[in-house]
Amino acid sequence: MKLLAIDCSTDRLSLAVAHGDQRWHHEGAGGAQASAVLIPAIMDLLDTAQLPLNMLDAIAFGRGPGAFTGLRTACAVAQGLALGAALPLLPIDTLLLLGEAVRAQSPRVLSVLDARMGQVYVAAYSHSAEGWRCLQAPSLSQPEALVLPAEWQGQGFVLASNAHALYSNAFSACLAQGGVAIEAWPQAQAMLTLAERAYARGEGVSPAEALPLYVRDKVALTSAER
Repeated sequence: MKLLAIDCSTDRLSLAVAHGDQRWHHEGAGGAQASAVLIPAIMDLLDTAQLPLNMLDAIAFGRGPGAFTGLRTACAVAQGLALGAALPLLPIDTLLLLGEAVRAQSPRVLSVLDARMGQVYVAAYSHSAEGWRCLQAPSLSQPEALVLPAEWQGQGFVLASNAHALYSNAFSACLAQGGVAIEAWPQAQAMLTLAERAYARGEGVSPAEALPLYVRDKVALTSAER
């Protein structure tokens, strides 16, 4: 299968291309720089893979949650490329990328991304032979208020996050319930695996139907709150 995967949900830009069993990837600075470097980086990666855009089967992108500007950039670029090349899009949850990245360590993953403003994005996933199942949909939480799915009681799990350095003390109560902390970031290489399965399930959508996933309405603190 021939796929392009794009993630700009954090301050790291992650791209990957699959052509059959071969894989190519690119990691770079994201955040405010993503809009300026994303398209050239994609073209360079496709050129390295010797894979023209119109030869792809689909384009996958990290739909969120994550940084607002990054999500909009990834979605808009994926929409433009897909529209021009008549390709379907595969929007992939960014928190699920963390689960896929640490799947070898545990089939139970609490995925946590820094949401800024003293908060985190969180979702819970369970993996089996049938694939991933979402037990807690992506939501916004205080770092000290993470809650495990009831069915995980007494079982081990992984807390996969890019925010351990910021919130290690706040995560301690959650980890005390049998968890192991692993640093993880949304990576396009993990997205390729998820996208292949999504494509096989017929989950491709048109560019007009592909939208970012926002779980926060407020994007900044007021002067008084700061």
